Amino acid sequence: MDLLKPLLHKLLSAFLDILPIIAVIIFFQLAVIQKPFPDIEQTVSGLILVVLGLFLFILGLENALFPMGERLAIQFAQRGNVLWLVLFGFALGFSTTIAEPALTVIANKAGQIAADSGAIQNKTESISSFVYGLRLTVAFSVGLAIAIGVIRIVKGWHLIWFILAGYGLIVLATFFAPKEIIGIAYDSGGITTSTITVPLVTALGIGLATTIRGRNPILDGFGLIALASLTPILFVMLFGMVVYGVEG
Repeated sequence: MDLLKPLLHKLLSAFLDILPIIAVIIFFQLAVIQKPFPDIEQTVSGLILVVLGLFLFILGLENALFPMGERLAIQFAQRGNVLWLVLFGFALGFSTTIAEPALTVIANKAGQIAADSGAIQNKTESISSFVYGLRLTVAFSVGLAIAIGVIRIVKGWHLIWFILAGYGLIVLATFFAPKEIIGIAYDSGGITTSTITVPLVTALGIGLATTIRGRNPILDGFGLIALASLTPILFVMLFGMVVYGVEG
C-alpha cells in the first residue's frame, strides 16, 4: 500500500498534465466544429494510453535516467581527468541524439522533400544518404555542444558568452544558407533536445556542478541544453550549404 500510493499520485499527476490538452480538443470539437468525435472509443483508449505512457516515462526518468546520469558525472569528475569528462560528454550527446525518434522522423521527411525539390536525386540511395548525413551532422553538433558545455562547467566560464557567440554565428550563417534548409535548421534545435537527450544531459550538468568544488548547481549545472539546441541550427545550415550550395 505504501508503494501504491506514490504510484497513484504520479498517475494522477500525468493525467493532470495532459488535462489542458484534452480540454482544448473537446472545446474545439464540440463548441467550434460542433460535431461529435468520429470514433469516441478509439479516442478515449488513445488518451488512456497517452496518460499511461507519460506516467511510465516520468517513472523511468526519476528512477533510472536522472540518477544514472548524475552518478556517471560524479564518478567521472572524481577521477579528475578532464579529457575523459569531455569525451564522455561528446559520446553522451552524440548517442542520445542519434537515437532521438523525432530526429529520425524529421530527417526522413527532409530527405523526401529534398528529393522532390530536385536538390538530390530522387532515388532510395540518395535519400538514405541525405537522411544519414543529416542525422550524423545533428548528432555530431550536439555531442560537440555537450563537450564544450562540460569544459565550461569545469572552467567556470559564463554561459552568456557562448550563447551570444553561437547565435551570432547562426545569424551570419542564415544570410548564406540556402532557403530550403533554413527552416529545417532552426527546427532541428528543438527536435534534438527531446525525450532521450534532455534527462541525461541535464543530469550530467547537475552532477558535474555538484561534484566540482566552487561550482553552483543552479548557476553552472544548467545550460547544456541551451548549447545543445543551438549548435544543430548552425551545423544543419552548414550541411545545407554543402548539399544545396551557398546562397548568392
